[in-house]
Amino acid sequence: MEVSIPALFGAGILFTYAVLTKKVKMLELIEKDIEWTTLLFFIFLFIIVGAVEEVGLLAIIADWVHNLSAGNLTVAICLILWVSAIMSAFVDNIPFTATMLPIVAYLTKVIPGAESNVLWWALALGACLGGNGTIIGASANVVTIGIAESAGYKISFFGFMKYAFVYMLITIIISNIWLLLFY
Repeated sequence: MEVSIPALFGAGILFTYAVLTKKVKMLELIEKDIEWTTLLFFIFLFIIVGAVEEVGLLAIIADWVHNLSAGNLTVAICLILWVSAIMSAFVDNIPFTATMLPIVAYLTKVIPGAESNVLWWALALGACLGGNGTIIGASANVVTIGIAESAGYKISFFGFMKYAFVYMLITIIISNIWLLLFY
C-alpha cells in the first residue's frame, strides 16, 4: 500500500470530524494556520527530485561511483561518502539513497574488506550529514526556515549555505577520517 493512502484516509477522517463537530474553524485553519509556503516548497521539491530520478541522473552518478572505485575499498568509501554528502545537500536524500542501495550492495559483495558494512556507513553518514549543507538538503531545514520567516526572520538560501556548508564539510571530513581509521 502506498504511504499516501493511509495518510489521506486519516486526514479525511479528521477533516470530516472537524467539520461535523464544528470544533475547528476550517476557513481560519486553512487561511492562517497552514504553512503554505513550506507545503508548496515540498510539493515542488519532490516534483523536481522525481524528474531528476526519472531522467536517470541519480543512476548515472551511482554508476560513476562504481566505475571510479574499481575495486579499491578506500576509494569506494571516500567516493560514496563525499558523493552522498554533496548530492544530499542539493537533492532530497531519500531517492538518492534508494538509488545508491543496489550499488552499495553490489560493491559490498565485490570489494575485498567491504563485508564489514563500511560502505553502508559511508552512505548513511554522507546522506544524513550532507543534508545539513543547504536549506533544501533536509526537511528539518525547510520547516525551520518556514517557521523563522513566519516569525519575521528572513534567511536566504546562500545566507544559510554560507555557514551550514562549512559545518557540513567539517562533519564529512571527520566521518571520512573515522571510516578510514576504524573500519
